[in-house]
Amino acid sequence: MTDLIFVILVGLIGILSGGVVNVLADDLPHRRKPRLPHYPDDTPRPVSAWLGLTAFALGQRRSPGGTILSWRYPLVEITTTVLMILTVLVTQNDPDVSTTQLIFYLVYMALFVLITVIDVEHRLILFVVIIPSSLIAILDAILTPAHSRPDLGEALTGGLVGFGVFFVLYLGGILFSYVVSKMQGYELPEVAFGYGDVMLSTVCGLILGWQPLIFAMFITVFLGAAGAIVYLVVRKLSGRYDMFTPLPYGPYIVIGTLIMLLFSDQVRAFLQ
Repeated sequence: MTDLIFVILVGLIGILSGGVVNVLADDLPHRRKPRLPHYPDDTPRPVSAWLGLTAFALGQRRSPGGTILSWRYPLVEITTTVLMILTVLVTQNDPDVSTTQLIFYLVYMALFVLITVIDVEHRLILFVVIIPSSLIAILDAILTPAHSRPDLGEALTGGLVGFGVFFVLYLGGILFSYVVSKMQGYELPEVAFGYGDVMLSTVCGLILGWQPLIFAMFITVFLGAAGAIVYLVVRKLSGRYDMFTPLPYGPYIVIGTLIMLLFSDQVRAFLQ
């Protein structure tokens, strides 16, 4: 199989995986069993509109009842596809990335997109996604240990480090919310740092191992701070400023992990 054909095949897998991610993102946050693709009013979508890309391309974005599919659907499929193709291109000459390892990487891409979409839309990181992700990461460490990849011991250590560091941040978030509530005279609707973020960082530790996780944490903190500043500036300029607006932190954890998963050598070289 030539490289071009393989990339095209992975691209098709990415589009289909993005469609599955959309289905799960529609139903899992509402504690529903995943169903066939449907419109926001629960009307089943025709087979030709099961994918967001085809629904938009064929003019089947609107249900008979008038509800409309958001741009999230094609964007998720495109993002998943781009990440999977990027993974193939980045790892194609890496001797530590076997075919089995590549399959795990592609699965991670779909899981990361799913976690990000649900966190952005609902500010939730679901155990129904985290638990299977943890088991997949552990299986990855058992089946594909390599020079640049964690074995089972390193993966479990990474999971413990991820849990421990972010659990401290979680407790700090609870304390911060308590202090602010007392000062403001009303209870904040959400804590500053959720337990789902703790579990996500645990999964990322299992995937990376503890040493790359440290770098990923620094990247996460930097990106999270930058993102919060940009968000607050935009809200301030738009006249809708609220200092205590909770922001989803999961996407920053995901980005930090992705960078260290695919570009760890470049990051290390940059810091040396």
